[in-house]
Amino acid sequence: MTTLKARLKDDLNAAIKDRDELRSSTLRLTIAAITKEEVAGKTKRELTEDEVQKVIAKEAKKRREAADAFEQGGRTESAERERAEGVLLDAYLPKQLSDEELDGIVAEAVEEARAAGAEGPRAMGAVMKIVNPKVAGLAEGGRVAAAVKKHLAG
Repeated sequence: MTTLKARLKDDLNAAIKDRDELRSSTLRLTIAAITKEEVAGKTKRELTEDEVQKVIAKEAKKRREAADAFEQGGRTESAERERAEGVLLDAYLPKQLSDEELDGIVAEAVEEARAAGAEGPRAMGAVMKIVNPKVAGLAEGGRVAAAVKKHLAG
């Protein structure tokens, strides 16, 4: 069993003992998502640490998107709960890159792509191929794409 998955289960048990409803329900749903991913496909398998992190990141992103949707629908109480769940899940993920750090990595990748002959907005794919392995798990894809577009446009 992966150490992150074990930590989630231990934290779930602690949350149940502490009668922390928000924490226990969030961790239950996250562990269920991990289990679902493990049994997806033809054979059951154990997820690697990176795969578990990706599932947690996907769950945290779902919470942020749901919070935005609730906010737009005027359901602030539900939005606050979704945000709280997202923050709780973020604690299990590696620290995200700051905007400055991401801009630096993207700027280097743009220069590298231009040196290889990629120019203008069509260079987006080439730059993303360079940037994605460097920022995997440290920045959301939407943030990365926006930074790349900004650098290619300006």
